[in-house]
Amino acid sequence: MDKLQILKTFIGKEFTKSPSPFMKWLNPVVISAEEGQIEFQYTVREEWLNPMGNLHGGVTAAIIDDVIGATMFSLNEKTFIVTVNNSIDYFSTAKENDNIVAETKIIKRGKQFVNAQCEIWNADKTRLIARGTSNLFKINN
Repeated sequence: MDKLQILKTFIGKEFTKSPSPFMKWLNPVVISAEEGQIEFQYTVREEWLNPMGNLHGGVTAAIIDDVIGATMFSLNEKTFIVTVNNSIDYFSTAKENDNIVAETKIIKRGKQFVNAQCEIWNADKTRLIARGTSNLFKINN
């Protein structure tokens, strides 16, 4: 079974088979998975909050980086793909126990580099919380 098919078996469930210990800690639920496009849902936990009681920007950045990594997983590349940089814009907040949705897409898939985007929304997708873009580099294992 290829990597994308593994992701698809978890649609509607927590992604417990991630090779990333960090992703297991984030504990996403797979909403959808296609080649180069992933949608995960997260429940904001107390340890993810800043002193104001909002989703911490660093956790938001980590979610964006991690779900974009899962998107690279969905490409079934023979090489490993690593993050070169992330650029994130923050638009709104989320509170403890809020469900948030992270959606990714590939902007450009080249021979050596991939550019990807992730948007984080509130549960009903009426409020954009953050948008991030990443450049990633293909390396040999």
